[in-house]
Amino acid sequence: MRRVSRIAVAGVATAALAVTVSACGSSSSSSSSSGNKDLGLALAYDVGGKGDQSFNDAATAGMEKANKEFGYKSTAVEPQDGESDADKVQRLETLAKQGYNPVIGVGFAYAPAVKEAAAKFPKTTFGIVDDNTIKASNVADLVFHEEQASYLAGVAAAKATKSNVVGFIGGVNVPLIHKFEAGFKQGVADTKKGVTVKSQYLTETAQEGGFSSPDKGENAAEGQIDAGADVVYAAAGLSGQGVIKAANARHVWAIGVDSDQYKQDALAKYKASIFTSAMKNVEGAVYDLAKSVHDGKPQTGEIRGSLENGGVSLSNSNPAFAGDKAVQDAVKKAEEGIKNGTIQVKTS
Repeated sequence: MRRVSRIAVAGVATAALAVTVSACGSSSSSSSSSGNKDLGLALAYDVGGKGDQSFNDAATAGMEKANKEFGYKSTAVEPQDGESDADKVQRLETLAKQGYNPVIGVGFAYAPAVKEAAAKFPKTTFGIVDDNTIKASNVADLVFHEEQASYLAGVAAAKATKSNVVGFIGGVNVPLIHKFEAGFKQGVADTKKGVTVKSQYLTETAQEGGFSSPDKGENAAEGQIDAGADVVYAAAGLSGQGVIKAANARHVWAIGVDSDQYKQDALAKYKASIFTSAMKNVEGAVYDLAKSVHDGKPQTGEIRGSLENGGVSLSNSNPAFAGDKAVQDAVKKAEEGIKNGTIQVKTS
């Protein structure tokens, strides 16, 4: 079993569901009756799983919204340590056989498995979050302009820093997280000259725990804070909780990711230190895919969230952020520039 922090456990405990165990992973499921055509959607979680207070939980929120609206009894399956692509394929195929539709792989690591499973179950709609490489008539690639929200996070960090040193912590050194880093760095540089951005990746591969180790995030953040950073932005899944914890302990700002982490119950005791969050609407993407299947018009192809369509954004929940006119004016100006094309945000 993967290691989960006490913070994560608290998040999981808030929504405990009946647990069943199968050969393809542990599942939080209301029903797994074979042959039921109205079961609803199935989520296959990425590393970090449920309780990451990040994009796995955002996907869960989309599933729960679909359940409520359509009367579904959806399921969500946790990943296992050290699993292979073959294990992922088996998981997705089992869900499709049981009658779940759509079946969604939450994370780019599911791309090979989604491609293989979708070919075997052409009447089932599959979704993949954070990957756009699958070209199939029954697959929806749910992707986002993460660099745009990260640019706004960089603007906010540059306006908030007093030390002129800010930090970026990426979970795993992969192209997806490079987008977060690139947008953040550009936003900082375009906003305030002379600000240093310290960047660090926790691991080279997801298997090493870069997205699922709050202790790694905490240690990295402490190092950056010791080096002068007074704002730290993490794109690291569950590991980001450790970054937020460290920022709170050292009385500096953290910037959350994927979900509005200021509002997360499991992070409530740290929320005064969460300046804002660079969000992507995974909840909406999951719900929209489920609705399209329910309506008989399944989404397929690349579906990309942006500032323009509301797929990415910067949260406004912390009064310290919302009430800072200089920050708000700078963020609004940057957002308008991205939308009208006068600001072109880099992805690497």
